[in-house]
Amino acid sequence: MHLPYYQLTIGESKSIFEFTSQGPKGDIPKIIVFSKISDNGLYNLAFGDLDTKTGYVSDRVISNNGDSKKVLATVIQALYIFFNRYPTCIVIAKGSTKSRTRLYRMGISKFRGQVNNVLFIMGRETEVSDWEEFQLNKEYISFAVQIKKS
Repeated sequence: MHLPYYQLTIGESKSIFEFTSQGPKGDIPKIIVFSKISDNGLYNLAFGDLDTKTGYVSDRVISNNGDSKKVLATVIQALYIFFNRYPTCIVIAKGSTKSRTRLYRMGISKFRGQVNNVLFIMGRETEVSDWEEFQLNKEYISFAVQIKKS
């Protein structure tokens, strides 16, 4: 991917990433956390503002710092690094709200062409539906990503 992204501070396990969004609302610390869901290589991706008091992800805040493309490119860069360390894992992402899930879908749609040769992206329409390859203009409630096998 050839889009600018923010410099990442990477945790030892390569499952926690921090960076700073820079824009008209100032410098806003962000965090990306990959948390193990199951022993079969399933991870959850949590992303949002870093609550500096607790050290946790605040995933309901809307920053609107004017740098959404660069922020999404940074999340994708973190995915690449994570998959380099954990190549057999699958990462699940779901927005904390319906509108946030819609933003994720729009971001995936926007960058899909640039990551399609490296990442396999799936979507799920309901909690009980099967995963399917991500399709443009289709509503999903959650997303799954894995690195493509060579």
